[in-house]
Amino acid sequence: MKIKKGDNVKVLSGNDKGKTGEVLEVIPKKQKIIVKGVNVRKKHVKPRKQGEEGGIIPVECAIYADKVNVVCPKCGKATRIGYSIEKDEKVRICKKCGAKIK
Repeated sequence: MKIKKGDNVKVLSGNDKGKTGEVLEVIPKKQKIIVKGVNVRKKHVKPRKQGEEGGIIPVECAIYADKVNVVCPKCGKATRIGYSIEKDEKVRICKKCGAKIK
């Protein structure tokens, strides 16, 4: 997968189309990611210990990695990721402006 934890991404399709957020978790086996503030669902939590409160909490759910593009830090646009080799090191680059992506 070309998307990594900590990347800033923009959602391309679905209910949250156009939203941007930081990648919190990557699940490579299922080709899914969890993005902060995107695909938020309500989860009913039951109190497990005495004194603990139950209730309804918002939780970010996973979305397919195909539905998002990484936002380039230099040009600020949602772009595809390319690779180049510099000094025996594989570096991710922006396909639009050619800038390095951490």
